[in-house]
Amino acid sequence: VSGEKEEASFRMLGADGEPEERRDVPESSGVSSQPEPQVQHQLGSLYGVPWQPPGPPIQHSPADQETSAVTQQQWHLQGLGRSELQAAGLPEAQLGEAAESSPSFLLGSEVGQPYSSSPPSEEVLSLLRAIPPIPDEVVVRQKRAPHGSWKVGTLLHGKRVYAVAISGSTHHVYTCGSGYIRVWDESALQAGDKAPQAQLDLQDPQDCVVTCKLFPDEQSLITGGASQAVTLWDLAPTPQVRARLTSTGPTCYSLAVSSDAHICLACFHGFVEIWDLQNQILIRKHEVPVYGSRCVDITGNIFWTGGEDTTLYSWDLRNYQRLHQHDLQNEILSLTHDPGEEWVLAGLRTSDIAFLHTRRNEQFKAVMKKYTRHHSLKFASCGSYFVTAIDTRLSGLEAPSLQKLFQIEESSGILCCDVSSDNQYLVMGSKSSAIVYQLLY
Repeated sequence: VSGEKEEASFRMLGADGEPEERRDVPESSGVSSQPEPQVQHQLGSLYGVPWQPPGPPIQHSPADQETSAVTQQQWHLQGLGRSELQAAGLPEAQLGEAAESSPSFLLGSEVGQPYSSSPPSEEVLSLLRAIPPIPDEVVVRQKRAPHGSWKVGTLLHGKRVYAVAISGSTHHVYTCGSGYIRVWDESALQAGDKAPQAQLDLQDPQDCVVTCKLFPDEQSLITGGASQAVTLWDLAPTPQVRARLTSTGPTCYSLAVSSDAHICLACFHGFVEIWDLQNQILIRKHEVPVYGSRCVDITGNIFWTGGEDTTLYSWDLRNYQRLHQHDLQNEILSLTHDPGEEWVLAGLRTSDIAFLHTRRNEQFKAVMKKYTRHHSLKFASCGSYFVTAIDTRLSGLEAPSLQKLFQIEESSGILCCDVSSDNQYLVMGSKSSAIVYQLLY
């Protein structure tokens, strides 16, 4: 268990493609979205102070420069030893390049220690050569990343859309905000004046949903926000409330669901509720730093919290002990992870994105160089790209190269975003509607 803050020394990926070491200067803190008047007090009280808009933005260099500098080969080979690289069939010349291109602090058993491995014996190499090749038809290949997007429609929610979700199996969209949730079927995605398929009224008209998560099977939705409960919804055949999980805090600011949908984490001011979703039982009310409870995410047996205090905390879900704390030196506005649950991504107030490995002491930062009020992150289910929404701009970045795939500019701030599990549609929530884009391959 680590009781001290770890150094905020990251491998920086600058827009010019050259890595550099940088220590960030903290920006001013603040809530990352502008609530409706009727829920301003509820959302502002999450941090014990009245909600107020952030100050004027700090001037930085333009944000439309591409972030790159980690190559595909570096990303995949940085954790392999020389013997494993040889077994993978790399020529001797490329072995040297792979060793040089991977930073030594990512490879050692301890930070700063270079990796070393003795070469395999001739007997081992002969056994490896004797293994028959895998037929091409059974090789699982990574899906292609999109090269562009096309705006296909607008869903008129009527109020601010604080949270949005889209299914991949049916392409239903769920837009969430104050007073109600609206459900849209696939026919509405390409028709700007189509009425919602259903409207799910919240228990109290003053309640507001600010966070939602689809279950992996896309048959259930869980929502939280400025209300006295986290609500579990059945979506098929007709959307309806399955259960209301009575909360011990006034506002749930972030939700996370485990990959098997057995556990849900609900993040409140100063604590995280851990729920058994199958039995709808509160397992534990886990205290976390008061100003480190803006966001929550879960990867395997580890859950992560972060917020205004600029520190990303990791916790063991089995014994609830704190594992590590990483000083990111800027307020954390959002958290997400890749489908393989190897990397956690943190969206920062400066619009930078911090990448931290869930099992190894590896971390780096993509520098976007722009002060932001809103920062949403979503990793595509195929794992080949993720999207980052910063104020009015959304960008699709390839993983792992961080090459910019496409960019969308909206007239109003983007409050949330989601990508369908079949990687066909992208949905963004704004001040009164949700905008739908089809991804082009």
